[in-house]
Amino acid sequence: MRFSEVIGQEDTKRHLLAMAASGKVPHAMLFQGPPGDGKMALALAFASALLCKNHAPGEEACGHCPQCAMLAKWEHPDLHFTFPTIKPKGSPSDYKPISDDFIREWHRLLQKGPYFTLNQWLEEIGVENQQSIITVRESDELQRKLSLMSSQGGYKINIMWLPERMNAAAANKILKLLEEPPQQTLFILVSEQPELLLETIRSRTQPITLHRLSDKEVEEALVNLRGIDEASAKRIAHVVTGNWLQALDELDANHENRTFLDLFIQFMRIAYQRDVRAMKKWAETAAAMGREQQKRMLHYFLRLIRENFMYNFQHPELNYMTIDEENFAKNFARFVNERNVLTISDIIQRAIRDISQNANARIVFYNMALSITVVIKA
Repeated sequence: MRFSEVIGQEDTKRHLLAMAASGKVPHAMLFQGPPGDGKMALALAFASALLCKNHAPGEEACGHCPQCAMLAKWEHPDLHFTFPTIKPKGSPSDYKPISDDFIREWHRLLQKGPYFTLNQWLEEIGVENQQSIITVRESDELQRKLSLMSSQGGYKINIMWLPERMNAAAANKILKLLEEPPQQTLFILVSEQPELLLETIRSRTQPITLHRLSDKEVEEALVNLRGIDEASAKRIAHVVTGNWLQALDELDANHENRTFLDLFIQFMRIAYQRDVRAMKKWAETAAAMGREQQKRMLHYFLRLIRENFMYNFQHPELNYMTIDEENFAKNFARFVNERNVLTISDIIQRAIRDISQNANARIVFYNMALSITVVIKA
């Protein structure tokens, strides 16, 4: 993986290359920023530059030395990955999964490209109704790996993707590793929600804060990398507000948000009609999805409530909707107004909280439908 493959983030690329050239690399770094900004791609490019043995100081990985040949398959012995996992099918009830249980699937996902979502990872490992976490056993295994000598005589690097998904026991053990790191070890934490990490963990890492991609950067990448015509690329770039992952979703005719939009339209029509029987059926449909997908759906609903409220102001530059979303908003937006927008948002936020805490999904969605029915005509 080379920095030239990362979309945008030119200032951060230069900063990381200068850091590598100086040899003053902190033992723990926290890559953070908005979704779809390329954090993981940058982490992989930085690790590749540090592990490559055949490039001049201040330059990216050469791409053809023995180390880069191993990195091309993400099988370099001094590069370790930590990521959220689920309990494998057929494992004992007390079994705590680790990343190595799914390393083949992880390598397969990385081979497809450095830009991916948690949803894509969960689909890769066949998640049904489990929430993925990083377990305490993972921290024990990581400590064992990093205590060994470097295979290639350089850095030992751990890239931890979504460290906010560590459970409490794992987080405390990782904290000890960060406080007393093995020699010549580098931890790169790649986080979407760094505010969920322990403050003590954040304080022991050097933050690398990425900015959202500009509309122009997304537009150019869509044209140059995906062959999209300029007019379509321009609209997509405006809708996704710098999120390259969302831009890729917009190119997929069957992507998840289309399903969520259909469910949103059904939900709001049922709420407006106050059809209790249909609410029950809708709640059962939503409850049949996995927990992670349910949370993504609710976050999508929350975004559409905001977009429909803003649509009433008739300032297109303030709206970030697809054509299908906007077509529905033309008739629906007037029902989301200053009298009920905060209440509706609070109802959906409570549902997100309850689903995250493993409440009965059917009850959560039915209660949400009843609550919104009361306020949708306010």
